[in-house]
Amino acid sequence: MHLRSTLAVLAAASLLGGLAACSSSGAATGPAPVPAAVSPAELAKVTLRVGDQKGGVKSLLTAAKALGDVPYRIEWSTFTSGPPLLEAASAGAIDLGRVGNTPPIFAAAAKAKISVVSVAKSNVERETILVPPDSPLRDVGSLRGKTIAVAKGSSAHGQLLNTLKKAGLSTKDVKLSFLQPSEAYAAFTQHEVDAWSIWDPYTAQAQLDAHARVLADGRGSSNGLAFETAGRSALADPGKNTAIKDFVQRVVKAQVWANTHHDEWARAWAAETGLKPAVAQKTVAAGRDVPAPLDDAVIASEQQLADAFTEEGTLPGKVDFSAFADRRYGPEIEAVRRNG
Repeated sequence: MHLRSTLAVLAAASLLGGLAACSSSGAATGPAPVPAAVSPAELAKVTLRVGDQKGGVKSLLTAAKALGDVPYRIEWSTFTSGPPLLEAASAGAIDLGRVGNTPPIFAAAAKAKISVVSVAKSNVERETILVPPDSPLRDVGSLRGKTIAVAKGSSAHGQLLNTLKKAGLSTKDVKLSFLQPSEAYAAFTQHEVDAWSIWDPYTAQAQLDAHARVLADGRGSSNGLAFETAGRSALADPGKNTAIKDFVQRVVKAQVWANTHHDEWARAWAAETGLKPAVAQKTVAAGRDVPAPLDDAVIASEQQLADAFTEEGTLPGKVDFSAFADRRYGPEIEAVRRNG
């Protein structure tokens, strides 16, 4: 297995010209056709290109010892957040990757060639709006007119939207500074922004290293969902489809394992990414992904979030999230989820 350059993947993804620019592309929606499984000999020839964020999935699978017998080759690519990962998947530059609850909605609005194929729920208390330790801000209402860093189209964007709405505000009542996490962290620590909407492990890093204070978390404003999301060209390819089916089952099994092996996972995550061990430990100890069925309740929850973005005027028109959900691996995932 080899680590593939993110820059190369993003260059390939630029074929889209950005998801926002292709909102009128008219790309087909609905699940991709399900091809027949390939033989073990054919599967051995497959290279599955997997996108990752902050090494989370690769370190999880490594810690769970779920990569030693993979019957195909894996190329890993690291992305700063979900939206560029899905751009790459839609462009065919990678085959699949894990993203939060909001990137698939923005991708769906852009008619991207992707489908969500499995889902997990995370601890919404680790989806936060942070302020510096010396900030005078004490509640969400005090954010009116303030500058908030957030990655556009990320899960933090969705959480921020709903958190503001609960306080009687909208994103138009604040100044959004669209920054990727590393840029946002610098802006946050240098007091160039008033607050930062972000997720773990960045929440843990900011709390430990910058003594950030949690102004609000995702309770009541986030569904905490995260999705394995695949490019439709990969789903339509017999070899890739067979590999993805195997891969998502390995991820679910590792997620079940991780719930009772926090220390092992934290060590693997720190070793894989260079995260400080204390940051990895704090993140993992808070509780991470719990696999869940990709059912009607999940789709309805995502539809509500999509409608909230439409009502705010952030997305141009209504998104039908159900058209971007592909449940082909449901029975196999459910069997692993129940049996561990």
